Amino acid sequence: MEIVSQIEKSIQQVLGEEADTLAYQTGFVKRQRKISGSTFAKILITGVLDNPLPSYTDLSQDAALLGVDISSQGLEQRFTQEAARFMQEILNRLVERVITGITPATVPILQRFNGVYIRDSSVVSLPPELAEMWPGCGGSAGETAALKLQVRLNYATGQLEGLALQSGRQHDRSTPYGPEGEPAGSLHLADLGYFSLAELRQRQEQGQYFLTRYKIGTALYTPEGAPLDLLQWLTQEVTTEGERLVLLGSQERIPVRLMAFRVPQEEVERRRRRLREYARKKGVTPKRETLLLTEWTILLTNAPEEKMTPSEALVLARVRWQVEILFRVWKSHAHVDEWRSHNPWRILSELYAKLAGQVILNWILLTEWHRFPDRSLFKAARLLQKLAIPLALCLRQGKGLREIISLFRECFRTCRVNKRRGKPATFQRLLALEGLT
Repeated sequence: MEIVSQIEKSIQQVLGEEADTLAYQTGFVKRQRKISGSTFAKILITGVLDNPLPSYTDLSQDAALLGVDISSQGLEQRFTQEAARFMQEILNRLVERVITGITPATVPILQRFNGVYIRDSSVVSLPPELAEMWPGCGGSAGETAALKLQVRLNYATGQLEGLALQSGRQHDRSTPYGPEGEPAGSLHLADLGYFSLAELRQRQEQGQYFLTRYKIGTALYTPEGAPLDLLQWLTQEVTTEGERLVLLGSQERIPVRLMAFRVPQEEVERRRRRLREYARKKGVTPKRETLLLTEWTILLTNAPEEKMTPSEALVLARVRWQVEILFRVWKSHAHVDEWRSHNPWRILSELYAKLAGQVILNWILLTEWHRFPDRSLFKAARLLQKLAIPLALCLRQGKGLREIISLFRECFRTCRVNKRRGKPATFQRLLALEGLT
């Protein structure tokens, strides 16, 4: 089945019959009412796509677009704990759907790997009334209630796995997206929150490649098994760039390539300011070795040089930030961490609806991801916002979704990242590796 047909069918099924069934199962609908489960889900999802911070009047107008005459007060009464549970199940059903037959991006360096997978998470602070359901991490941030969003993005195809919902206090390594979900020959990128020697060993055994920053304090050995003094090697043998083979971990002894790149002084100062500020909040003093290592970007990989040279590794490491852009879109455009209500159940219901809208956006992006390496997620999100009302009318009529998707694809060419000379965008750096910019 072609991608557009899969998207059309998935939206119709989840926001149709499945929504009505889930409404009864969660107790949101106990008898035949003016608003069915499917109608409520459509009102919320299209409503927050159009306006992420809606009033009750806005939502009652969204209901009218879907053929439901209900007052603001009538809608207000619908936002119960059962409503939140219902919208969470709708989100889960959308996340479970897998769109297949996706064409990979045409960027040459990405084609060397059987997928380029990025894992990351983001935390949304919630009202304290929700602490029992979604406990936060407390600490210096003082978040008594928080929701952690775990995702895995295949940057080569644009396919998003997740998002998985966890309590804010859970560690990043509790992610459900482990090595077993990635094929041999793929490349894995993640920040140090996911750093695990046991996992790197598993990836090595499964034929997967990884590229990660060095975690300070991790034991290093020469190929012969002698302990390696990293700082001594950097200061005595490396000027601006260096590479050597090492064994990683005192027990695991994983064979990897260690690559070091000296950074500009202004970047060193920025890193040290950030490090000292973090240490101040924790009430500790930064170690001398940690401060000295801020002069370097240190990467580790098990990929051979024919797959990734040091200069290419430095560029590919930047790709990890693309998933950070995804979270920025969710927070600055979809406003998943903002609301205008004091009702915790409305807050949760709208949060799940906003995330559901972003899952649908990702599906539609899959139709054009391979054609536009200079795509802008911010501009794509704004484009879908313009189509929210036509989308609601199509859902009301039960037809026309294909036309909405086609219209999005037609307009997607306008969603380009502007080229920059001073600080090239990631897509420019990737294409420059093959002399294509």
